[in-house]
Amino acid sequence: MNQPRRFISWLFAGIFASFAIAACTTPQGGTSGTAQLTLVSYAVTQRAYENIIPKFAQEWEAKTGQRVEFNQSYAGSGSQTRAVIDGLEADIVALALALDTQRIEEAGLIESGWEDELPNGSIVHKSVAALVKRDENINVENWSDLARDDIQVVTANPKTSGGARWNFLGLWGAITQAGGSDAQALEFVEAVFKNVPVLPKDARESTDVFYHQGQGNILINYENEVILAAQQGDVKPYVIPTDYNISIDNPVTLVDVNVDKHGTREVAQAFVEFLFTPEAQREFAKVGFRPVDETIAAEFSAQYPQVNNLFTVTDLGGWDAIQTKFFDDGAIFDQVLAKVGKS
Repeated sequence: MNQPRRFISWLFAGIFASFAIAACTTPQGGTSGTAQLTLVSYAVTQRAYENIIPKFAQEWEAKTGQRVEFNQSYAGSGSQTRAVIDGLEADIVALALALDTQRIEEAGLIESGWEDELPNGSIVHKSVAALVKRDENINVENWSDLARDDIQVVTANPKTSGGARWNFLGLWGAITQAGGSDAQALEFVEAVFKNVPVLPKDARESTDVFYHQGQGNILINYENEVILAAQQGDVKPYVIPTDYNISIDNPVTLVDVNVDKHGTREVAQAFVEFLFTPEAQREFAKVGFRPVDETIAAEFSAQYPQVNNLFTVTDLGGWDAIQTKFFDDGAIFDQVLAKVGKS
């Protein structure tokens, strides 16, 4: 069997196993000998959670006498969101953006107000946008350089990729958060998207288009992904825009319907609270995420360039307003594509 087919077979087997494990989990009370938790997250968090989970399990068993075992599922955040809505019985979701979590809430699986149930608005770690260069000779240092005629930018389509919405908002906010008008931001974004040769459907495809198909000379990516790749021997030149950048905030929460069905609320709650401890925050920082614990952030400060003006989704109006303004059918992003002839 060739490599692509082998990968597809593995992927479907993994998804099937995740569903089967969740379906076979029996309700458990706090006094049972072993608790089973299903964690559903997005791909680049896997290395951190594989280090965090044993630490929590050891602490929980010492405290309560109960063993805890984790079923783990990692894939693209949008795919994971759809899987949970379609029946993957996650006890805990740790996704790339709050918009994905809100979709699970809208499906009736998560109670409203989840953002207020954990520290820091339930944001467990952060990142910022990075501009990855095809080679060191490309003179790009900031967002404004992406509008130059000699630059070709690879980014996914924010209509189909939740992660690509961060890229678009980083471009837009680089203008408006600096005091520019919406009209100026629109002009800038149009100039950048004129330099976008293709719009892959998701971040994984964007990476393939850039590295394997050789398109573009700048890839908009996440700082944590570039750091993790470098740790694994894949070192690429990149720059972090430091005048203005967007805080890529990643939330975690319980899936209320499922923890109540499984009888796992107490241990699941303890786990998500553990993620905010210095011990867990350090593991996130080790793989490139910016920790929300200020002490741990200071410990890893050399790893992260300081951004002078770090803006958030809230500064741009919140996800509901952002969706309506930018990404609904006929909204600003569609207008940009029509203007640059890519609709």
